[in-house]
Amino acid sequence: MLARKGLLPEEFLLTRLVEENCVQSRYRPKAQRARFITKNGSCNVAHKNIREQGRFLQDVFTTMVDLKWQHSLLIFTSAFLFSWMLFAMVWWLIAFGHGDLESPIVETSRMTPPCVTSIHSFTSAFLFSIEVQVTIGFGGRMVTEECPLAITVLIIQNIAGLLINAVMLGCIFMKTAQANRRAETLIFSKNAVIAPRNGRLSLMFRVGDLRKSMIISATIQMQVIRKSVTAEGEVIPVSQLDIQIENPVHTNAIFLVSPLIICHNIDRSSPLYDVSAQTLLSEDIEIVVILEGVVETTGITTQARTSYVPEEILWGHRFVSIISEEEGLYSVDYSKFGNTVKVRCSTLSAHEQEQERGLRSQGTTSRLISSPKFYFFVHSVLMPVYCQFFFQNRQQVHFIRPENILLLHVQFKI
Repeated sequence: MLARKGLLPEEFLLTRLVEENCVQSRYRPKAQRARFITKNGSCNVAHKNIREQGRFLQDVFTTMVDLKWQHSLLIFTSAFLFSWMLFAMVWWLIAFGHGDLESPIVETSRMTPPCVTSIHSFTSAFLFSIEVQVTIGFGGRMVTEECPLAITVLIIQNIAGLLINAVMLGCIFMKTAQANRRAETLIFSKNAVIAPRNGRLSLMFRVGDLRKSMIISATIQMQVIRKSVTAEGEVIPVSQLDIQIENPVHTNAIFLVSPLIICHNIDRSSPLYDVSAQTLLSEDIEIVVILEGVVETTGITTQARTSYVPEEILWGHRFVSIISEEEGLYSVDYSKFGNTVKVRCSTLSAHEQEQERGLRSQGTTSRLISSPKFYFFVHSVLMPVYCQFFFQNRQQVHFIRPENILLLHVQFKI
């Protein structure tokens, strides 16, 4: 009726009717798989029931650096206020004990100079405490040589203020110059892919650096985290297995001058040797990738991390090319950094593909041996040569089968 009167557009009402008549799905959403390393590289581990909390206080500086900014600023502000209030109380007690808490008129008529001039209340003592600790020195209040105790308190407050400033500046510097800040510009592809490369089934992902400054001595490491059971029946919930990346020099060093596709050949030594396209989603594994290197500008070692669970591994895909040559330089299109395309790929595991290739080659050899042309070649060409070879070596030949002659030909290379 509202649409008929022109108060609401018909498109809005039709959309609302579709939303109201939409039947909810009877299937519950799948529970999110737990992972040790999140996509942004943070550790997804909750530490509970830690009884020895005092160990964190033994390394106060690291604890302060690990805190969040709001907590650190709250602690620094509280430390300054507490120190100012504490020494303000000390200055007030010194003035009270020396009889300096008098009006300015009485103070000017006194023959004995006060310990600290112009202190008549706790407020003036608090202002003097701030002036001493932050070395402002407005000139209205100062310590005289009348009280050695006041001089001692002045030295102690200066030292305490320097310590608080040093800790505060050190924590702020370390928090702003942390190695994980540089890792914010080291990016990984959202998905990993499994596809054949150079005739071998391989796991691949892409890594890149958004900054122009280089990562020196960059190395990359891959590990598979999975649950395993020992021969004695012990369940190991976190079993870490190293994965070797494809590198001719058998090291994990890379030159990250442009985005690279890191490749791992799935062979007999790979933990993914028996994983197929059908069993991939049912595997309880997590592939952790760790990129480590030295920042060129600061010399600080940085580390970037990510992980891939089975839902984030695409079978039968490969990454598109994002590097092109333009006017004497290489251009990188980061808008296609994680784009993939489908390729022809068997859904069998690397183990099953290897067995299939072995059976195929064995069948080819059997057909070759059983062919009439092979028998004719052996009896007419190779038989006289091998008979002459055996008689020259004083070996008696009773009976030689054609397939054995082929093996002897390969063994002696005649």
